Amino acid sequence: MTDTTGAIKRRESKSSAVLKAFKRLWRYPTTLIGFTLVFLFLVIALFGPTIAPYTYTQQNLVNKLQPPSEEHIFGTDQFGRDVYSRVLVGSRDVLSVAGAGTAVAVFLGLLLGLISAYRGGLFDELIMRFMDVILSIPPLLLAMVILFSLGPSRLNVILVVGFLYIPMVARVVRSVVLDLKTRQFVEAARLRGESSFYILYREIFPNVLPHLAVEASMRFSYSIFLVASLGFLGLGVQPPSPDWGLMVGEARTWFHQARWVLFFPAGAIALLVVAVGFMSDGLRRMLLPGGVSDA
Repeated sequence: MTDTTGAIKRRESKSSAVLKAFKRLWRYPTTLIGFTLVFLFLVIALFGPTIAPYTYTQQNLVNKLQPPSEEHIFGTDQFGRDVYSRVLVGSRDVLSVAGAGTAVAVFLGLLLGLISAYRGGLFDELIMRFMDVILSIPPLLLAMVILFSLGPSRLNVILVVGFLYIPMVARVVRSVVLDLKTRQFVEAARLRGESSFYILYREIFPNVLPHLAVEASMRFSYSIFLVASLGFLGLGVQPPSPDWGLMVGEARTWFHQARWVLFFPAGAIALLVVAVGFMSDGLRRMLLPGGVSDA
């Protein structure tokens, strides 16, 4: 009976925490805008090929560089392809590549940060100094060097994005763990004779998770911009993919003649980055209102 009552109280406590988090969310209109826009972009990425009025590779040289109209609401590019359809379909490439790269960075950064901070000593020093070396090199420059060596492809871009942002995630996780491992609830677990794996997984990781969610959303924003930049330089997802960065790169030649060819994919990149930034700020307000929890 006591166990059942305790379980009910824990569920009620969690429900109350969720409600409080959403109440904080409603106080900030920019946060709601960010979450809404990110959700819309995800829907577009999932159903873009279905709702696009034209095939993104469909060419019609007779209608090339046509301005926005009822037939082509974003106009057409230098090959007569519908820009609106290409922007819709291109959202899938940007979100999937940036999302996968962010996932790689978060997973490996979490492991390195947890183990490095908990073990400490020489292992911690070696890992952190290696992270510092990576951080000392501008991300875009390092990405260009790696992709020039490996060759541009979807998989290589994902791996490069993940590799570049591992240090940021690892350092954030490490700083949180260094604080948590001196807390009383961790010391109590050690005195009970719990294993290091148990302490990391059951005691420390749940308290790291809110910080990790906020950091992941921030890295996602940077990843989108990096993927678009690599596409612009021709080192990202390759044609005939309608990657937004690639579309902006191809539109440079036609900017003075047909500004819409560049404006719409560039605007989509900017809007998505801003939306993810708003969402990240909202997550910070919801999940980290008072710092690290002792729960």
